[in-house]
Amino acid sequence: MTAPLPGFAGHTYLFQVDNGAAFRNAYSADGTRLRWEGLGESAGQWEDVALHVAQVGPELYFVSWTEAGGITVSHLMDLNEMTVRAFWTYEGEGGRVGELHTGKLEQLA
Repeated sequence: MTAPLPGFAGHTYLFQVDNGAAFRNAYSADGTRLRWEGLGESAGQWEDVALHVAQVGPELYFVSWTEAGGITVSHLMDLNEMTVRAFWTYEGEGGRVGELHTGKLEQLA
């Protein structure tokens, strides 16, 4: 038995983060890949990544990926409220750094 497609599959969202960052996140039709594109200060940055997805409630998804540069990202996407709680880690001065953020989603397509 196959799992139902996640609610974000095949859609594109504007993700506005509490730190001022913004991204255009386009999810594949089967919900297994994400192409994120940085906007504003991050314009020109993008990557296509494989996703790990678990539905944890009605229209509530835990989504994570690892980027080529070693950044790890985990999102708790709430499509009912159109919000995200995000945690990402990266190599910083003195070791691995983790950041917890919140953000809002706007469906673009």
